Amino acid sequence: MLTAPGLCWLCRMPLACSHWGICSLCARVILRRGSVCPLCGLPAARDDIHCGRCLQKPPPWQRLIAVSDYAPPLSTLLHQFKFAPRPEAANALSRLLLLAVRTAHPTRNPAKPDMILSVPLHTRRQWRRGFNQSDLLCQKLAHWLQCSAPRAALRRLRATPVQHHLSARLRKQNLKNAFRLELPVAGLHIVVVDDVVTTGSTVAEITRLLLRSGAATVQVWCLCRTL
Repeated sequence: MLTAPGLCWLCRMPLACSHWGICSLCARVILRRGSVCPLCGLPAARDDIHCGRCLQKPPPWQRLIAVSDYAPPLSTLLHQFKFAPRPEAANALSRLLLLAVRTAHPTRNPAKPDMILSVPLHTRRQWRRGFNQSDLLCQKLAHWLQCSAPRAALRRLRATPVQHHLSARLRKQNLKNAFRLELPVAGLHIVVVDDVVTTGSTVAEITRLLLRSGAATVQVWCLCRTL
């Protein structure tokens, strides 16, 4: 998926502001989600109360905000971003995520965190790809929200198998003790940024690590939430 400067990444129409990357019409279509549970980000009867799943077994984080379900056109652009690779799409994707956060917090500053952390890749996987897609999103958001985003805060200790091939139970086992926290987080309000949340096993493991280390709250922000 190639794009020229000044054209929307999705519909290829000219942009009013070329640095946005995605036109306002495409952004409105992508951001038009139905009612979702504010805790897990999955479809729910209402978007202001927790769903039955979360009432019975809540995830460890305090809120999950996603731009869209994992479906075209955003999933197509995300795949290009990660595997083509097209790291220059990070600006447009980060802006979509910021719009989703502002929509979720319409009456106030978008729950400005003290720190934004990306889900780390193992060193070998990041070397092969050339970048950590979640960190690119993270750095843009931290710049716009004027908060810290230390790249060295989280470290992946071992190269775990690719998650999307595993069941939910195996994902949880796969990630046990896979991360280490390198910086103090006691009393901080933290956002964990990932590109896609599927079962939530990865961000749940990181959230539990942060809470055990004294973090006050943890939110999860992602581009896509798999149904």
